[in-house]
Amino acid sequence: MTLHSSTKPVSLLVLIVAQTLCAAFFLWDVIVDGFDMGLTAFVSSHFIVEFLAVLALIAGVIFEARYLSTLLRRKAHLEEQLGLAAGAFHDIVEARFDAWSLTPSERDVAHFTLKGFGIAEIAQMRGSAEGTVKAHLNGIYRKAGVTGRGAFVGLFIEDLMTTPHRAPDAVA
Repeated sequence: MTLHSSTKPVSLLVLIVAQTLCAAFFLWDVIVDGFDMGLTAFVSSHFIVEFLAVLALIAGVIFEARYLSTLLRRKAHLEEQLGLAAGAFHDIVEARFDAWSLTPSERDVAHFTLKGFGIAEIAQMRGSAEGTVKAHLNGIYRKAGVTGRGAFVGLFIEDLMTTPHRAPDAVA
């Protein structure tokens, strides 16, 4: 989670609290004015406008608080789903690598390839020659039964699309 995304709900919460305090102040002011004016308050256009403004402010605060709550629940749900998807993808990748009997070096190169790195980048990160990375890729593609990077990545996408949704483990 980035700093920006974690401070945004706090900022909105502070704003809602400020609006709540303003609504309380203006509501108190309208109530005091209403008692001071007596029955004439209900025919005073100024009083009616202030009263309606306070009601609108209170309605806005309630709406914002409920909407923020809904957004935070949705965010938590999406983060949970993303965690499940990442776990499922990791399981699929490791199962495929095991089935293909990839060597540790081939696994390393295969992981970098799935992450979208090019041959030169993989070679630099591994401290090896590009030719070595190409040799590993050829071995990976041969063991996987594919002819290139697109088909290799496509195997995992296909697995994700056909793997049934895994329910989160029940907490006892």
